[in-house]
Amino acid sequence: MNRYDGVRRMKRILVAVAVLIVGASLWVSHRLITDLKAEEQTKMGVWAEAMRSLTSADETTDLNLVLRVINDNHTIPVIVTDEKGTVSTSRNLRLHYRSAEDSVKQVSEALQRLKVSGHSMRIALSENGESGAHAEALHIYYGESLLLQRLAWFPYVQLGVVTVFLFVALLALLSTKRAEQNKVWVGLTKETAHQLGTPISSLMAWMAVMREAYPDDGLIDEMEADVRRLEMVAERFSKIGSAPKLRPEAVGPIVERVAEYIGRRIPKSVKLEVDLRDKDALIPISAPLVEWVVEVLCKNAADAMPGVGHIGISGGKTGDCYVIDVTDTGKGIERKHHKTVFRPGFTTKQRGWGLGLSLAKRIIEEYHHGRIYVWRSALGEGTVFRIELPINSQ
Repeated sequence: MNRYDGVRRMKRILVAVAVLIVGASLWVSHRLITDLKAEEQTKMGVWAEAMRSLTSADETTDLNLVLRVINDNHTIPVIVTDEKGTVSTSRNLRLHYRSAEDSVKQVSEALQRLKVSGHSMRIALSENGESGAHAEALHIYYGESLLLQRLAWFPYVQLGVVTVFLFVALLALLSTKRAEQNKVWVGLTKETAHQLGTPISSLMAWMAVMREAYPDDGLIDEMEADVRRLEMVAERFSKIGSAPKLRPEAVGPIVERVAEYIGRRIPKSVKLEVDLRDKDALIPISAPLVEWVVEVLCKNAADAMPGVGHIGISGGKTGDCYVIDVTDTGKGIERKHHKTVFRPGFTTKQRGWGLGLSLAKRIIEEYHHGRIYVWRSALGEGTVFRIELPINSQ
């Protein structure tokens, strides 16, 4: 329906691609870890055979190859015990001890860990033709090498680093984009106010000439009202293009002026009512800009109704804010669009520009440090927009 649906669809596609990349990375890492585990188990099988050969060797046995196999294990932690559980040898346990007693204790603790989370194998020693379960045997307990342990964590560390990098890069891009958009907004509004200023001044002069020539013509009053309306629009653009000065103003008269202006331009079948408390309360605001925001909300409310309905403007002091609610009985807004409606370019009108609510949000939140949001809305049930203006300027 609009370009934000396309943006949302593109975000979903990017998330799906990211999930596929993450899944592929984890799958490759899992396969690599599985292959390394199988290789280490094979190495430990050879190492266990070397230990059996060493234990069963006599004085005539050549042990050069056996000792080389045993001594070449520099990575896999292993503990060898006899049938009674007495430790006969250990390697690569990475222990840190200060005494013999401390060493024995740490080896015992390492043995318990390997029994719980490691691997084990029983090597039967042939003696006097005896073999199998009744033969004397060695029990070998071993775990994963330090390389394998680190490799298991590597995908998660890699994904964490990539995620942080992408997050920082995204923040930088968004910040740059927002700064560029702000420059465009400021330049556009200042130039618009400048371009409107000269013809409006000329029109005001011509209106004075016409009033002298036709003092009793009622059309002159209507024309003058329209010219002053143009002057007010130029003033609004001028204030948006620079940081406006906030002055204590009563909200009641501002809302009533908007209601009077909108009331003359909507169908008679649309009823507009104002019910404000604390009308004379002074709030630090820019009156022309707040008037513009209320006007935008009322126009949108009128456009959302098929020629018949009700528009209500209510509110008053609530806590440390002055709240203004603009209610309509129009077609409502889907929940998924409650935040999207404030983005530039979003519109449900066939010929809309999608800038009114975006400007309203900028005016209320950036210039007045308040809030504007969809307080309640659903399809077919109307909409309530809420404005919250701080009572005390910061």
